[in-house]
Amino acid sequence: MTANTRTDAAGIDLDDVGTNPTSNPSFTDLIASRLSRRHLFGLGVGTAGTALLQACGGGGGAGAGFPILPPVPAPPPPPPAPAPAASLKLGFDAVAKSLADVVAVPAGYTASVLYRLGDPIASGVPAYVNNGTDAANTFDRRAGDHHDGMTFFGVNASGKWDAANPSRGLLVMNHEAITSVFLHPTGQTITGSGAAAVRTVSDEVLREFYVHGVSVIEVNRAGVSWSYKQDSSFNRRVHTLTEMNFSGPAAKTDYLKTKYSTDGSKTRGTVNNCANGTTPWGTYLTCEENWAGYFRRITGTDNAKRSTKELASFARYGVAGNGRELWATFTPDTADNLYGRWNTEVIGATATDDFRNGSNTYGWVVEIDPFTTASTPRKRTALGRFGHEGACLGPVVVGKPLVWYMGDDSQNEYLYKFVSTRNWDAADIGGGIAAGDKYMDDGKLYVAKFKADGTGDWLELKLGVNGITASNPAYAFADAADVLVNTRLAADVAGATKMDRPEWTAVNPKNGEVYLTLTNNSARAVTGTDAANPRSYNDPKGGVAQKGNPNGHIIRFADTGGDPAAVTFKWDVYMFGARSTASADVNLSALGADNDFSSPDGMWFSQAAPGLLWIETDDGKYTDVTNCMLLGALPGKVGDGAAKTITNVDGGTTATQATFVGKAPGTDGLRRFLVGPVDCEITGIAESGDGRALFVNIQHPGENTAKADINDPGKFLSHWPDGDKTRPRSATVVITKNDGGLIGL
Repeated sequence: MTANTRTDAAGIDLDDVGTNPTSNPSFTDLIASRLSRRHLFGLGVGTAGTALLQACGGGGGAGAGFPILPPVPAPPPPPPAPAPAASLKLGFDAVAKSLADVVAVPAGYTASVLYRLGDPIASGVPAYVNNGTDAANTFDRRAGDHHDGMTFFGVNASGKWDAANPSRGLLVMNHEAITSVFLHPTGQTITGSGAAAVRTVSDEVLREFYVHGVSVIEVNRAGVSWSYKQDSSFNRRVHTLTEMNFSGPAAKTDYLKTKYSTDGSKTRGTVNNCANGTTPWGTYLTCEENWAGYFRRITGTDNAKRSTKELASFARYGVAGNGRELWATFTPDTADNLYGRWNTEVIGATATDDFRNGSNTYGWVVEIDPFTTASTPRKRTALGRFGHEGACLGPVVVGKPLVWYMGDDSQNEYLYKFVSTRNWDAADIGGGIAAGDKYMDDGKLYVAKFKADGTGDWLELKLGVNGITASNPAYAFADAADVLVNTRLAADVAGATKMDRPEWTAVNPKNGEVYLTLTNNSARAVTGTDAANPRSYNDPKGGVAQKGNPNGHIIRFADTGGDPAAVTFKWDVYMFGARSTASADVNLSALGADNDFSSPDGMWFSQAAPGLLWIETDDGKYTDVTNCMLLGALPGKVGDGAAKTITNVDGGTTATQATFVGKAPGTDGLRRFLVGPVDCEITGIAESGDGRALFVNIQHPGENTAKADINDPGKFLSHWPDGDKTRPRSATVVITKNDGGLIGL
C-alpha cells in the first residue's frame, strides 16, 4: 500500500510509475494457442496433509496469523471458542457502500476505537492534545501515525506467548507514514522549493522520526470491551532512531558500511513499515516498503561521483530527489548525524565518512521480539532488499523448511519467496531473535515466473544461476551480498513476471494455497497484458479516464505437491476488482452491489475460522462511489473456475487475452463487512486468540486536506474518530459481535 505518495524531484509518484525498465514481458514463454483448462487443472496438487498451517496477510505481511502450534508452557488457557462448522457460511448482512465519515459494520456488530495517533503508551505521558503542539520528545512513547500491518500475540499469566489466549495479548503494528498537515500546528514548515527546499523546525522533524515505525502495546478484554494498558512493561516503540543489527549474507559487507557503522554491522531505524509477518517461534516481522523516497540524492551533482553499477542500482530502486519529508535538509546537523544520515550522496573521502550507502541499509524485513523489550531488532538480509509489502509465513511442518512469501509493492514488480535451509524444530518456539538467526539467515531466495499455461516456476536468485553472474551485461554481480542488496536487478536478469503491483500475500490454512493482491497498474496497456495480468480497460471516475488495470485483482497459486519448497506451482485468478456496473470483460467475477470493490490490498486468513478470508482495499479509483472497505470471503481453490478469453478495449485498440478465472464468488462467497471514513485506507488486521474480536486499522482519514485549510476545521475532509471539527487520526478499531460469537460467521 502507499500512503502519502512517494515522489521524485519532478513530483512523479514512483509507485504509480514504477522503476522497472526491463523488457521482460509478463511472460517470456507466451503461447499462441488458447489455454487448455484440462492441462492446468489436471496437474493436481497435494494439500498440507497434517501440516501445521500459518495464514497471514503479507503485507500489509501481513496480519495476525499464527501457526497452530503448542504454546510455550503455561497455565491452561480459557476454554476455546467452539470450532466452526466444516462448511463455513458468512453470517452477516452486507454493508452498503458509503461516503459517510464513519466506520460502518453489519447489524449485530460493534466497532470501538482502541488506539489512535498520539495516544500515550507510558506512565506520565499526557493525553494527546491533537493540535500539533504535543511535545516532540514524547512521541517515542505515543502511538505512531498511519497504522498498518498488525499481529495479535496472545499472552499468558507468565508473560509468555499463548496464541490461543482470548482476552490478553500484545498488539504489534506498523506505522507506515505520516499525514504531516495534521501532525504539526500548520503542517510542515518548509522554505524554498524544488532541490532548494529545506526543513527549518527541528521539533517537527523529531516528531516525524518517532511516529514512523512500530508499536508494541498490551491489550486486554474486560467483559466485552477491549482497552490497551498504558503502563504495561511490554509497551514499546521502534522507530527511525532505534538501533538495529544486520544479519545474513549482506551483513558486515562493504555495501552496508556507513559513518554510523564502519563495519556494516548495524544501522539506525526502520521506515515506511507497511505489511508484516510472523514467525513460528513468536516474533514479529515488519517490512520496509517505500523507503527509497526518504533519501536525498541530487543526481545532478551525485551521479558524477558514482560507478555505473551504483547508478543502475539507484535507478532501479528510485533513489533520487530531495527526500519525501526533506529530513536531510535540516541544519545544523547533530554530532551523530540525525539529519545527515538521510543524505545518501557522496560527501566524504570514503564510505565510512558519510552515508553514501545509507539507502542500502533500508528495504529489508526486520525481526522484532515483542516479548523482550530490550532486544535489538534484526534486519534479515537473506530475504532480499526491495519494496517489501509483507512477509507471510507459509505452512509450518516439523522437519520441513519454513517459507515466507513476499510482494514488492510497485507497478510491474515481482513476487518472491524465501525457503529456510534449516528444517523446523518445534523446540524453537519462544526462541526469540536467536531462533531467527537459525532459520532466517540461511536459505534460498526465489522470484516467481507465471507461465501462460497456468503453471509457474520459482527462479532461484543466487550468484551463478539464472544469468546472475559477474559477466552479465545488464549488471555485473560481484558476490552473494550484491545479489541480495540488488534483488530487483537479480530478478530482472532471471526473467521474473512483472505483476500489477504485488502487495499482501496470505496462505489458506485449509489447503496451503497462497493468495496475492495485485492492487492496480495504470501502466498495463491493452497490448501489454498477459495471462496472470489479463485486463486493460478504462474505468472513468468523474469523467476522467482511468486506464490500465485500475481496479486490480487477486491471484492465487499452489506450490507443487503442497510443498512450499517446490520450485514449480499452478495458478489462477481468484477474483477481479470492478464496479458492479462494468462490462462482462471487466467485471469478470460478476460482482454485485453487495460485494463490488476496487484496489485489493490488505489480506488475511482467520485462524479461528480456517477458510475465512478478509480483504481490505486501498482505493482511489472507486472513491466517487464508496470509501475504502473490508470484505469477508470464502474462497474455493485453484482450478475451481475455467479458462477464459477476455476482450480488452482502449479507444480504437482491441486485443484478446487468455487467462484462468476462478469461480465467481456470489454473495454467499463474498460480502462487504465494513466501510471506513472519508479519505481513508483500510489496512492491517488481526484477531484475538478465540476469534471473537477483530482488530482493524483505519489509516490516514482525511489525508488530502490541504495545508491551506488547516486553520479551518470545517474544511477538513474527515473528523474521524473524535468528531466535532477535530483533526482526524489514524486509529485501530476493535470489532465484536453483540452476541459474543465468532466474527464473520
